Formats: sequence, C-alpha cells, structure tokens
Amino acid sequence: MLAYEPDDTLAHRLDPRSKLAVQLGFSITAIAHTDPVALVVLTGLTLVFLWSGGVSVPRAIYTYRFALPFLCLAPLVAGLTLGAPWFDVADAGESARASYRVFLIILVSAAYIRSTPVRDSRAAIQRTVPGKPGQVLGMGVAMLLRFVPLLQADLRTIRDASAARLGTERSLKDRIVHLGTASLERAFTRADRLALALQARCFAWNPTLPPLSMSRLDWPVVGFALILAFSALL
Repeated sequence: MLAYEPDDTLAHRLDPRSKLAVQLGFSITAIAHTDPVALVVLTGLTLVFLWSGGVSVPRAIYTYRFALPFLCLAPLVAGLTLGAPWFDVADAGESARASYRVFLIILVSAAYIRSTPVRDSRAAIQRTVPGKPGQVLGMGVAMLLRFVPLLQADLRTIRDASAARLGTERSLKDRIVHLGTASLERAFTRADRLALALQARCFAWNPTLPPLSMSRLDWPVVGFALILAFSALL
C-alpha cells in the first residue's frame, strides 16, 4: 500500500497545491481527449509523474490492482448487445479507452500520495477552499488517507487468519460472506474508536496546520497544470 515516504524527489520538493493543480489538469485533459495519440501522450506524462514521485510502475499497478477487474470488465459489458452481432466492437473500444484513461488518472495519484504528508494535503485543501466546506473536505481527505490503509491491513489480516485455519477449504460463497462480515465488523469498530479518540482529544475545526509556501519550482508546475486544463478545449 502506498503511503507518504520522506524522500528528495522532485515531487517531494513541490507545494501540495501545485501537485493538486497538476492532478486536476491531467484529469480534465484525460477525460476530454480519447484519440490514440492523446492516450500515448497521457501515458508518457503518467510515467514522468511517477518518476517525479519516485514510484515504480509495477508498484503503482500492484497498489491499485483492485481496480483492474472492474476496468477490464467494463469494455466487455459495454460491448454486449441483446441481438446480432451480440458484441459491438466499437462500443467495447470506446469503453476500453475510457477505462484506460481512468487507470492513468489513478496511477498519477500514486506520485502525490507518496510525496505528500497527510497534514499537508489537509492544509492545501483548507487554504484553497474557504470556510466550513474547506474544513469538512480537508478533514474528510485526511481521514480517508489514514483510514483506508488501516482497512486494507485489517482485510489482509483477516484473510491470512482464515487461511491459517483452513478457511480456503470453504466454498467461495462462505469465504466471501466470512471475509465481508469480518471486514465490516472491523471497520465499524475502528470507526467507533476514531469517534471516541476525536472526542477525547477535543477535536476542533480549526487545527494548527503546517505552513505552506510556493517556491520558484512550483510556479512552472502550476503553469503546466493550466496548460493541461486548457488543452481540453482544443
């Protein structure tokens, strides 16, 4: 599971606001352009972004492997028809290009996650979106980035414990029910503990956030993000 790791890569030296701008610009242009040439360019940009954050391609793909079955299944479902010819290649191709663009957007986020502390992400959101909406959004993102790795670790623990007790000998339906029930129970338990911990620590809407400052390295990145966003209009 990818998480923040201290390093000295290019992405680590950037302000989180400029990195969020690049992700937004990349997402906009990825959604707008569907031709093969654009996909090649977007793939190249994705590789550059991963390199800037010190994330290898195999590690990024393995981290988000859970999304691959859904993205691969979407073209097959889109291509099915109720009558002859039973499978529409054009519809399947369009869906496949959309799935590929979504996966590129997911991969780009890997560089951001590895290069940005959770507190910096919250500070960037709250200082970009004014008022209570920004505070709610920043708090939600911070909790999500901290909570999801814990849930994934719990899922692995439950699966390994079940396998050690010959859970693999059960039917597929029983394994799914057991894994789902135990995972939900653990998730609700963690949520209750989180709520209690927030109350015990007098959770506030206006915490002291780390200072952020845009350097000379950030402004070209922001300009590149704007170019990506406006390229969607071409």
